[in-house]
Amino acid sequence: MEGLGHNIAYHLSGKMLVFPQETSSAHVRLTTSRQNLGAVTVCQRSVFSELTRDFSLFSLATPSAANDFLIFKKAPSGDISAYVRDLSSTFKGQDYQLNRWQSLCVTWDAASGLVQLWLDGKPSIMKYFSTSNISGPMIIVLGQEQDTYGGGFDIKQSFVGMMTDVHVWDYVLSPHHLDNYSQRFNFPEGNILNWRSIEFSIIGRVLLSSSLSSFCCPLLCYIF
Repeated sequence: MEGLGHNIAYHLSGKMLVFPQETSSAHVRLTTSRQNLGAVTVCQRSVFSELTRDFSLFSLATPSAANDFLIFKKAPSGDISAYVRDLSSTFKGQDYQLNRWQSLCVTWDAASGLVQLWLDGKPSIMKYFSTSNISGPMIIVLGQEQDTYGGGFDIKQSFVGMMTDVHVWDYVLSPHHLDNYSQRFNFPEGNILNWRSIEFSIIGRVLLSSSLSSFCCPLLCYIF
C-alpha cells in the first residue's frame, strides 16, 4: 500500500509502516477529531537501520504551534527530545539503538506540566514543560516533522525505518500499563489513536507491510 491519499479506517494489528528512503514529502497522516487535550501519552515501536542524524518519530501540530507535541531523536547521541506547546527539553543518556525494535512512550499532563519518557519500559526523570492545553484542529504526522501546520518538511529530519503499534491516549498511562506496553502484555488501547482501529492516509512512498517474525540476534531484535 503506497501513496494512498485518502483516509481509511484499518485494523493494523500485525502490520507495520515501512519508510524506505529519505524524502521531504512521504509521510503518514493520522486522523483525530479531538481539538483539546490536557494530557497525552504517545507510545510506538520503531526500528531504524542506519540513521545517525536527527529525525522525527511523532509530530502533532495545530495552527498555533507546529511543535504542539513532538518526539525527536537527536544526533549523534541517543538523546531524545520532547516538545510540548513549542517548549522543548532533551532527555539524555537514552539507549536508542540502531537496527533494533524498541518501544518508546512519552507522557505529559497539563495539570502538573510534567513530561516523562519511557524507553523499553524504563522511565526517565520528569521535566517541567507546559501547563497550557493543546487546543485547535490537530494534524498528526509520522515520518516527517512539521515545521508548519501540515507541512514544512525537511528531508534531513525524515524517518527511515519501520514503525508499528502507535497508540495515543488523552491521559497519562500508569507505570504498570507503560511497562506492559513495552513487554507486549495487556494494556488499554489508545482512546485517541488505536493501532487496532485507526484512520490514516499515506502520502508518497510509505509501505504497509506484515510485521516481521519474532527473533533476536546480536544486530537485530524483532518483537513480533
